[in-house]
Amino acid sequence: MDGNVAPPRRAEITRETAETAIRVALDLDGSGRAEIATGIGFLDHMLTALARHSLVDMTIAAKGDLHIDFHHTAEDVGIVIGQALRKALGDKRGIRRYGAALLPMDEALAECAIDISGRPFLAWSVPFGRDKVGEMDTELFEEFFRALAFNAGITMHVTLKAGTNAHHVAEACFKAAARALRQAVEPDPRAGGAIPSTKGVLEA
Repeated sequence: MDGNVAPPRRAEITRETAETAIRVALDLDGSGRAEIATGIGFLDHMLTALARHSLVDMTIAAKGDLHIDFHHTAEDVGIVIGQALRKALGDKRGIRRYGAALLPMDEALAECAIDISGRPFLAWSVPFGRDKVGEMDTELFEEFFRALAFNAGITMHVTLKAGTNAHHVAEACFKAAARALRQAVEPDPRAGGAIPSTKGVLEA
């Protein structure tokens, strides 16, 4: 292989528990292609937006105990996406590391900032005016993003600046996260393949 050709940044993770069975395959250098089937219609809609606007190809198949509620499936999908992101990033050599986006969705305005730091953290400041969007509990969006951030080993701040429509609020958050992720995982042509840290390592 040509030493100047970067290895593919892809990963596939399968996770099975008594509550869920989930498979995620992703390609950080994709075109935003999405094949999503979680059994939760609104979550599928949001994950399709996440893939499309991050330009990360995502194939996600999940079966969960939806007869109980959507909590286990939403959280576990976040866990597996996070694990796949961490694996695909490898040692994080040459990436931009940081990404941020301020994204409007009609009356909603959401901001997301990401640091692929190896230090997992979620700061979530997104109030919802109602308990559900479709059949999905709005409190599960925070659970999803926390699971993703902690399993990917990233710091993520999501803040709602404006918005009253719960659908628009959720969609603005996912699209802002997508655009921030797109920036953060991009190869930095000025970095020369260096790990973007004065410590010389970004642990996850």
